[in-house]
Amino acid sequence: MPKSAQEKVKVVFFAANPEGTGKLALDEESREIKAKIRASDHSASLELLTEWAVRPDDLLQFLNQHEPTVVHFSGHGSNAAEIILLDRDRQPKPVSEQALVSLFKALKGKIRLVFLNACFSEAQAKAIVQEIDCAVGMSRAVGDQAAITFAAAFYRALGFGKSVQNAFEQAKVALQLEGIPEEGTPRLLTKLGIDADKVILVNPR
Repeated sequence: MPKSAQEKVKVVFFAANPEGTGKLALDEESREIKAKIRASDHSASLELLTEWAVRPDDLLQFLNQHEPTVVHFSGHGSNAAEIILLDRDRQPKPVSEQALVSLFKALKGKIRLVFLNACFSEAQAKAIVQEIDCAVGMSRAVGDQAAITFAAAFYRALGFGKSVQNAFEQAKVALQLEGIPEEGTPRLLTKLGIDADKVILVNPR
């Protein structure tokens, strides 16, 4: 087994909810993801690191600092293919699709997956897979409960050693089981030549 498969998989959870934007249950999402990871077979191999009230420069700081395998963003997105971070006054600070592509080109390091749990983030996910193997984005607006349920089920499946493709399918089933009719909203994108069913981030030992 390759050495990289033996290392702890780090997930950096970036959260941003600027003043003047709709209140999101980001703390609840983080709590649910942690709980589902903790209940999985290989929880010791999957570490969730949370960073709150994220500003654009924090992306550079924490990607350098943590060297994650998975980058997760929870917050607002716009239909102009932006994610919304904070400026120094806690006001909305849009980050463009091209800026995200440039970020992951410069700092992709060990990153295998980017998860954009934000409305209208499919376009950004499509752009990110120019540089990163897999990305999850949302094709339209997504409700708080759908975002939480989907993300928690996704990371639980990863913690059981499932592939990115299978984790994505399980997360959609979780929405259906809860009666949340938004299973068509999340989209999984892959880099050319990558099969998400063969991308297993947490390898059972």
